[in-house]
Amino acid sequence: MKKLIMAILLSIAVPAIAQAKPATCQIEDSGKTIYKGKCNFDPQGNGSFYISHPSFAKKLNFEGIMVWIESKDQAVVQATKLSGGASTWGEATRSQKEKACWVGDWFKVCTWAQ
Repeated sequence: MKKLIMAILLSIAVPAIAQAKPATCQIEDSGKTIYKGKCNFDPQGNGSFYISHPSFAKKLNFEGIMVWIESKDQAVVQATKLSGGASTWGEATRSQKEKACWVGDWFKVCTWAQ
């Protein structure tokens, strides 16, 4: 059963990695930039996206960030833990000043194509 589950997960994950595009990301925590640098931008449809990169995984201790669009200019943001599972950061709205940024109560996630 474990082999079947792993095969399914790999068949889903590998195409997603192939679609990732290079980008620059900025992640803020309570107004302080905790990461700004290279990332991989993986569109998920309907404006949703997943960002990841080995250097940000090493620095921030999580694998990636999912911005899941729920409605126009509204999203839910989750961080994928290196140990597995996810941590929900909360709801975010699209910044009116910086359209590449999503802002929550204590965080900000920005992604720019390269």
